[in-house]
Amino acid sequence: MIVPKKVIRTAVGRNRVKRLLREWFRLGQTDIAGLDIIARLKARDNESMLKSDFLAGLVSCKTRVLKRTSTLT
Repeated sequence: MIVPKKVIRTAVGRNRVKRLLREWFRLGQTDIAGLDIIARLKARDNESMLKSDFLAGLVSCKTRVLKRTSTLT
């Protein structure tokens, strides 16, 4: 997880975002088993927008992996 200082200035804020990302990842982990994911925050958003963007990204990763693995077999 990458949360740049330019986006969120305080360490407390950056750590909160990281905790939230870890929790959302943990809750959606069964859907994306076996993937390594890098999350990078590019802009400051409210928590609900951050969560929806992150979960949409997880779904996108899952569909791409499924598509690639189905074409290999």
